[in-house]
Amino acid sequence: MGAAALLLGTAACGGDDGGNEDTSSGGAGTDEISEQGEPVEGGEITIGLEAETNSWLPGEGLFAEPGTNVAFAIYDPLMKRTADGELKPYLAESMEPNEELTVWTLTLRPDVQFHDGTPLNAEALKSNFDEYLTAPTSNVAASLAAVTSLDVVDDLTVRYNLAAPDAAFPDVLTSASGMPFSPTAAAAAGPDAGANPVGTGPFRFVSWQRDSALVVERNENYWQEGLPHLDKITFRPIPDEDTRLSSLQSGDIDALQTLRQSTVGRAREFDGVDNYEYLGNSSTVSLINTTRPPFDDVRVRQALAHAIDQPALIDVLGGTGLTPEATQYFSPDSPFYSEEAAEAFPTYDVERAQELYDEYINDPQRSDGQPVGTDLSFTFNCPPDPSLNELSQLYQSFWSSLGMEVSLNTVEQAAHIQNAIAKDYDVQCFRAGSQADPGFTLSRAFTPGALNFTGYTSPEIDEQLQVLRTTTDLEARKDAVEAISMEVSENVPNLFTGHNLTDIAVREVVKNVDGWTFPDGTPGDGVPSGSAMWGHAWLAD
Repeated sequence: MGAAALLLGTAACGGDDGGNEDTSSGGAGTDEISEQGEPVEGGEITIGLEAETNSWLPGEGLFAEPGTNVAFAIYDPLMKRTADGELKPYLAESMEPNEELTVWTLTLRPDVQFHDGTPLNAEALKSNFDEYLTAPTSNVAASLAAVTSLDVVDDLTVRYNLAAPDAAFPDVLTSASGMPFSPTAAAAAGPDAGANPVGTGPFRFVSWQRDSALVVERNENYWQEGLPHLDKITFRPIPDEDTRLSSLQSGDIDALQTLRQSTVGRAREFDGVDNYEYLGNSSTVSLINTTRPPFDDVRVRQALAHAIDQPALIDVLGGTGLTPEATQYFSPDSPFYSEEAAEAFPTYDVERAQELYDEYINDPQRSDGQPVGTDLSFTFNCPPDPSLNELSQLYQSFWSSLGMEVSLNTVEQAAHIQNAIAKDYDVQCFRAGSQADPGFTLSRAFTPGALNFTGYTSPEIDEQLQVLRTTTDLEARKDAVEAISMEVSENVPNLFTGHNLTDIAVREVVKNVDGWTFPDGTPGDGVPSGSAMWGHAWLAD
């Protein structure tokens, strides 16, 4: 790993002083995880996920946290993070930048095959990139927009040529953009490729009954000797949190994934269950669509922000005593957390909220074109979960007290994500932040593209993103992130609620959920955002 990439990775960790240490194995303490024992071969498990995913082809599939759990079983990421936050090759053998950070050269491991027996080589990566990942319909095209071309150097080496320096580029290859799939199989399947995924991962795809179950089985030709340990995994989308919890308690499933604070708290009370919790940079937010009136006016966004009581919202989500209030994209244990931005984020102040609201609706030049004095009317969207229903009702109550007419609309998870991508909403609940490099996280959030869900951009943010792209100096990068965080606090394109404590809760017989390692034995980063590397787990006797 090059020095630039090494520094980048370490700096991006959400707390080298303990952030990973006390979260991936349980916020309540690692002593509450049962003994792991020695690896056991064989057996099968069923995992309950919070939502279905629309497709399993990288670039087409919306790999949110539930989808990532499945994707890591079928595919291998080219890059991954260590327990110390370092970006390190996983499926790739090496990745090195030039001095200007405009060219990144990636070398693959030899003798790796896709599940269909075709080789993972440079031509496969180029086909993935040219024909699928950068296609106009690809949902990762924006993440790869800075790449002008991917060139084949030799059979196992490719060169990513960037239009401009980008110190954060390797982070792109930790997610769907860096999950190689068989171009031969994808071409043969055509429009059905998303229902017939073929990767290099520890498990081979067997079947998928949408909204019911996806089944994978051991890849007997896996490139990592000794993995996987399990014979078979069934992933079941179970959107209702109560049903997923009761299914774990009854033994109908062996593991569940959740990002709901109330579920985490309840799962802690189950006997015979281990909780692999993770508190990183992810937070609950409400997205505000700044591309449509009246939300293009900062006064309206600030009024929405001053009207909400964060502790009350966190309590509704079951996070009281579990998670801190959020004011930015980075949690207090991150080296990129800004006290100044935290102080600048709008506080609960109903009087100030009313002043801002009245100023807008009585402005003859109001952006929505409505007559002076006309109250705002808009829709708040959220998935149909009981705790989220309560959350929506509380938001409605806060904003209605100002005179706003707020309609509540429940939207299934897959459509909810698609609405955010298409900016087809007024205000909606969502999640924001990640353990990725801040340049990557903030670039996706605030540059034009599908993943800029709020549509907010600004010259100040553009200037600071350029700093993040062109330097690996930690202090300079901290200053740039703080400037962006201040811009977000002052212009509130989204409203923060609280940081998310995620959880993968498993029956005690399911072992090594967060103990995955790199091929050279380097410990990995556990279960960030409730996503596990299931190829490393086993089922105790």
